[in-house]
Amino acid sequence: MYFMLLSSYVSSAVSSTLYSSSCQLQGQFHLNGMHKTGDVVVGGLFEIHFFSVFPDLSFTSEPQEPTCHGFDVLGFRQAQTMAFAVNEINRNSNLLPNVTLGYSLYDNCVKLGIGFRAALSLVSGQEEEFMLDESCVGAPPVLGIVGDSSSTRSIAISTILGLYRVPMVSYFATCSCLSDRQKFPSFFRTIPSDAFQVRAMIQILKRFGWTWAGLLVSDDDYGLHAAQSFQSDLAQSGGGCLAYLEVLPWGNDPAELGRIVDIMKKSTARVVIVFAHESHMIYLMEEVVKQNVTGRQWIASEAWTAAAVLQTPDLMPYLGGTLGIAIRRGEIPGLMDFLLRIRPDLHHNNSYGNMFWEHTFQCRFAPPPAGWVESGRAICTGDEDLENVDTEFLDLSNLRPEYNVYKAVYALAYALDDMLQCVPGRGPFSRHSCATLQRLEPWQLVYYLQKVNFTTPFGDQVSFDENGDALPIYDIMNWLWLPDGRTKVQNVGAVKKSALKGEELTIDEDKIFWNFQSKEPPRSVCSESCPPGTRKARKKGQPECCFDCIPCSEGKISNSTDSTECTSCPEDFWSNPQRDYCVAKKIEFLSYHEPLGICLKTTSLLGTSICAVVLGIFIYHRSTPMVRANNSELSFLLLVSLKLCFLCSLLFIGRPRLWTCQLRHAAFGISFVLCVSCILVKTMVVLAVFKASKPGGGATLKWFGAVQQRGTVLALTSIQAAICTTWLVSSSPAPHKNTQYHNDKIVYECVVGSTVGFAVLLGYIGLLAILSFLLAFLARNLPDNFNEAKLITFSMLIFCAVWVAFVPAYVNSPGKYADAVEVFAILASSFGLLVALFGPKCFIILLRPERNTKKAIMGRMH
Repeated sequence: MYFMLLSSYVSSAVSSTLYSSSCQLQGQFHLNGMHKTGDVVVGGLFEIHFFSVFPDLSFTSEPQEPTCHGFDVLGFRQAQTMAFAVNEINRNSNLLPNVTLGYSLYDNCVKLGIGFRAALSLVSGQEEEFMLDESCVGAPPVLGIVGDSSSTRSIAISTILGLYRVPMVSYFATCSCLSDRQKFPSFFRTIPSDAFQVRAMIQILKRFGWTWAGLLVSDDDYGLHAAQSFQSDLAQSGGGCLAYLEVLPWGNDPAELGRIVDIMKKSTARVVIVFAHESHMIYLMEEVVKQNVTGRQWIASEAWTAAAVLQTPDLMPYLGGTLGIAIRRGEIPGLMDFLLRIRPDLHHNNSYGNMFWEHTFQCRFAPPPAGWVESGRAICTGDEDLENVDTEFLDLSNLRPEYNVYKAVYALAYALDDMLQCVPGRGPFSRHSCATLQRLEPWQLVYYLQKVNFTTPFGDQVSFDENGDALPIYDIMNWLWLPDGRTKVQNVGAVKKSALKGEELTIDEDKIFWNFQSKEPPRSVCSESCPPGTRKARKKGQPECCFDCIPCSEGKISNSTDSTECTSCPEDFWSNPQRDYCVAKKIEFLSYHEPLGICLKTTSLLGTSICAVVLGIFIYHRSTPMVRANNSELSFLLLVSLKLCFLCSLLFIGRPRLWTCQLRHAAFGISFVLCVSCILVKTMVVLAVFKASKPGGGATLKWFGAVQQRGTVLALTSIQAAICTTWLVSSSPAPHKNTQYHNDKIVYECVVGSTVGFAVLLGYIGLLAILSFLLAFLARNLPDNFNEAKLITFSMLIFCAVWVAFVPAYVNSPGKYADAVEVFAILASSFGLLVALFGPKCFIILLRPERNTKKAIMGRMH
């Protein structure tokens, strides 16, 4: 009485009078079935026959039911599994303790029309007449339906049942389209959808590093939808590329199959994935054998993973080692005992029992069933021994669809159990009400079915996501080719999805048989992985898995395999020669420990020592005419300034620091100004003395006394000190990390801060040096007994030449070599002044003492 208006099949014929009190079914579904009474009945749809024959439809005769034939023993075992699950639940005191489950199972005969009529009969009931004046109280005809086994039939049936929210739990329909909750709001399933099968295969590809594979699909919804999902998911995962995608033709098409196999043969892909039925594979493998295409790793979809017709000695050289996705195998304790108890005389309400008995023992009951045409068989007694017969019905080593049936029945039972435990006033429905068996609405059970969560005795968790899909799990199978020529399909792992860990792949690689000479997984890539230090550059016009490996440029690295780009090193780092990690840049400066620094340091200390020796000689011989001539005080001051010049060069050696950068140029500038000032005053004194020796020139010397000489030196030096102070205060030199000279080095140098300040410092020294040179040059022809103008001229000539050459050399020298050039200029000019000015005097003092007399100095010695 709940679903009388589902279709024309169950449409009610209502009397034309307004007060009609009943309605009547137009017809009943008379196919054989399996039934068991109970407080609540669960429906089921199974393939128990292979074929069906529909009678001619005519409006002139009574409607006739279709007949089914070709007994399917495995379909019958699935139906018996449902019966076993119901009986097991009824014996379980913890699950539905006060409710007895019944079942009503029908055969769909592998036909959409029959399966559809069976489903509507289950939800409408078989009551011929419904009294309209009765209250709508009582349980529905069936609690829900376990089935169907086909995606096509499940789509058709669920489209109608979904309108009334009647729950349907399929154990074999895999089309991912059934996950659409808008179209199929009450559909659930205990088998994973094809979408998960695709993701499972992609995980296998990733596990073995197969980034280059071919894909073959059947020319139907199963194959084409799988191809679309595979391309989409593979692109999103970044796990690889398809070398080719081909659609297998229906039937035997030698030309098309030859073309496809030729593509396989020429491709560099060593992995071939096939989403097709075993009939497609038979024709395909005939062509593979014909062209002798070996060395391929096949990956099978669940449609042909267990196809025994392909596991032949002729095909195993090609298909050996195949990895396949298979429906989860489970174990159902107690099922064998249940099946062994089947007796035709114990199942008077189960016509399938007689059919099974006749099929198994090749006998017949008297009288024979309707439609039985085969003769010559023995009469069934019902006492035959089922344990001694060889039948696949009792082979429970590979329970896969049966395991899904078992989980589907329990899912409905747990949903009903949760519903019956609802506390009135705390329910999930309007006004916190609860559902009851007396007023059960289908959508209420759908609510509880969506929240089911239990664990099977085999250890698998069963629950449904928001789309009605159970937590998916697949077994991974491997085709083992034994030495004696036999084949074995063994379980080598599983891929499943859990609520906590998500999707995870488990494979025992040690158990896998690889059909290759190396006995190892093949390598299937378009391009070999790019090692660290390189980046991938995609080949134009080819998939992204085909690429060239380009070395990273200097200063960039890649420290992982298959990097798509190289990353730049931090500023203070540089790439190593392999370009796989960054190393700290070498720090370059004029060091005390390198050969150049050692030479300059030694030369500086040598010059300082010579100045000290000369100063000692002059002090020791300070009373001699040679020392006293031309103001010995200026000579002493000149030697001290030269010593400072030599010492200031040491500030240019070593790691630049703020204080050394500030001090080096100030010390250099002041020391040299002090030195050149002394020379300038000496030159001026020579000119003044010569002028005073002439008649009327005596007054000139009063302007060049000792005080005036000291004051002049101090004044000239103070000007340079003021220049240095202004420079340091306004724009002080500072250490700087220069990366412009060398990419792989950091040049530590002192930037001058203000170029103007540095130019003024050098310019002032140059100005004094040029002035001294000019004055000395003018006095070069004076008598030797008046002056040392020739020595000063020569020394200034050396000094000016060194510093004129210094400027271009300094500007064009990078890094530490600029400091070396400046140190060399300081040392060269200092040595030039020291040797030119004091060399001849020391020679006379030490080696020609006879010339170190007043007469010799005054020119009276001949």
